[in-house]
Amino acid sequence: MSTETLHLNVDRADGSLQRLIGLVERRGFHIDGMTLRDEGHGRRVELAVRGRDAGRCPHTLGRQIDKLFGVTRITAPAAAFHPEVAA
Repeated sequence: MSTETLHLNVDRADGSLQRLIGLVERRGFHIDGMTLRDEGHGRRVELAVRGRDAGRCPHTLGRQIDKLFGVTRITAPAAAFHPEVAA
């Protein structure tokens, strides 16, 4: 199974990262990697996920994350996390 990367904005509320990680694990995904960048008002998260089995769809996980309070999926390319790459 391949790893897919989700790009997210997460608020700084207590427990927001715990809720995100808990949702990902409860929905049957492994977290292969996570990059977190503090942006003052919130956090920018790059989350690499992989389904536990072939029946797990990362797009469905993304829709479930969209419903999570304080988390917003973004469609910015990875260069948004590494501005020097975009130059």
